Amino acid sequence: MTDDIELRRRRVAYRATHRGTKEMDLILGRFAQARLSGMSESELAVFERFAALPDPMLAGWFSQAETPKESEFVALIGALREFHGLGSSNESASEKTE
Repeated sequence: MTDDIELRRRRVAYRATHRGTKEMDLILGRFAQARLSGMSESELAVFERFAALPDPMLAGWFSQAETPKESEFVALIGALREFHGLGSSNESASEKTE
């Protein structure tokens, strides 16, 4: 079981750093390098599904130009934004309503 999760971590780490656009390579890749080892199996599964999505969709969510319809990704997007010093998407949403 441990070997299986480690293999999954290596696969998604590669996918996170070889996206197709340099910007997303850096955004997802650095986050993956820093956080994958501490992810639970369920968190890893969410990240795997997230990493399988197209770059333009992820970039829109990351930049807050678009809102994800998939609620399972909201916390992950917030963690990505916070990791890169942009604050979480939840903070920005509450700032807009004030």
